[in-house]
Amino acid sequence: MKALWDNALDRIRAQVSGENFSTYFEPLRFARVDGDAVCLTVDDPFFRDWVIEHYREVLEGAMSAVAGRAMSLQLDVAEAPSAPVLELPLPTRAAPVDEPEAFPLNPHYLFDQFVVGPNNEMAHAASRAVAERPARSFNPLFIYGGTGLGKTHLLHAIAHRIKAADPSKRIVYISAEEFTNQVIKSIARQTMDDFRRRFRARCDVLLMDDVHILSGKERTQEEFFHTFNALHGAQKQIVLTSDKTPQEIQHLEERLRSRFNWGLITDIKPPQFETRVAIVQRRAEREGIPLSDEVTFYLARLVSANVRELEGALTRLMAYASFNREPVTIDFAKRALKDILDQRARAVTIDSIQRMVAEHFDVKVADLRGNRRLRTITHPRSIAMYLCRKHTQASFPSIGKGFGGKDHSTVISACKRVEQSLADDQTLRTEIESIERRFSS
Repeated sequence: MKALWDNALDRIRAQVSGENFSTYFEPLRFARVDGDAVCLTVDDPFFRDWVIEHYREVLEGAMSAVAGRAMSLQLDVAEAPSAPVLELPLPTRAAPVDEPEAFPLNPHYLFDQFVVGPNNEMAHAASRAVAERPARSFNPLFIYGGTGLGKTHLLHAIAHRIKAADPSKRIVYISAEEFTNQVIKSIARQTMDDFRRRFRARCDVLLMDDVHILSGKERTQEEFFHTFNALHGAQKQIVLTSDKTPQEIQHLEERLRSRFNWGLITDIKPPQFETRVAIVQRRAEREGIPLSDEVTFYLARLVSANVRELEGALTRLMAYASFNREPVTIDFAKRALKDILDQRARAVTIDSIQRMVAEHFDVKVADLRGNRRLRTITHPRSIAMYLCRKHTQASFPSIGKGFGGKDHSTVISACKRVEQSLADDQTLRTEIESIERRFSS
């Protein structure tokens, strides 16, 4: 029966990267076949839960294909393995985390290449202060905002500036997802002591992207909590980015949430039109691309919420111009970027806004469309109606129809109520900004 597992492993090896295979599949040990279930074991419950959550379908698909019938996965934690699980080819010495190959920096992500506007000037100023005086200005610095607005750019710019001032500084730049993966690898390979030394003893500056990904990962949060304490206690700089404020990250331990609030929390909002024009001009100048003001303004209006998407539209436009050997006129730009227009028109709909609002307030979409009058339902419903009016081309009657056939006067009333409250209600503004950040995610 073990041949079934060995053959399934061969199939999986052909489907995933070598790194994923050695990290997530080689540590699995065959135990037995029990009817239509293949029983495997691992040594750690956290690792078991991760594999079940992320790779159950891959495992069951491979085993079913080999067996010629539907097979299910049973993954247990071994009580006391009598021998090492497997002989993994471990490096004799981990490479220092701040060596170039382990710490790749985008050469274009410099402070000089970051276009500053009203939407990001606080985050930019705080990042420069941290880069000039690590651990003496804001520690931690927590930057939040939607996808593609420049958070990663600022992390790289901080690293470039610190390295330029002091090449001996040991800088770790890592995403929360990769931090989680390294926790899992270290558990599987029984090298947690090396992991802890790498992130606590051999680190002067920790730059972590997308810290909201730690949500719900109890073991990773525990390791990061102790890492945070060790670095902060040793007066080492910590900079974190997220698409949410610490208060908005669900399933985050309160002790971590509290520590994220120790320093400065600042946001990056979608850029205003003038800032978007400056971004297009800066990128075009860097690439040596001549653009008329008409085309520049068209691009800035086309993509309003995401800097990365804006630069991607420019790249796409120039590629089309090169392939077709045509000058970049406004008509050519409209033809080349038509699919972006179509995609954006489909991206934000009444249905999608209802889903995002329901997720944010932890209610059901059916409740938003229903007639329940509880405050916990009417408040999200009003916000959803307001956002539908603001971000779609739907009329008041159409929005009412999308909310279970409500009269257009109900929608008008809800929108006015939200608009009038925005000026004085900071909590309401924060809720709406948080939902709107999802539009560009």
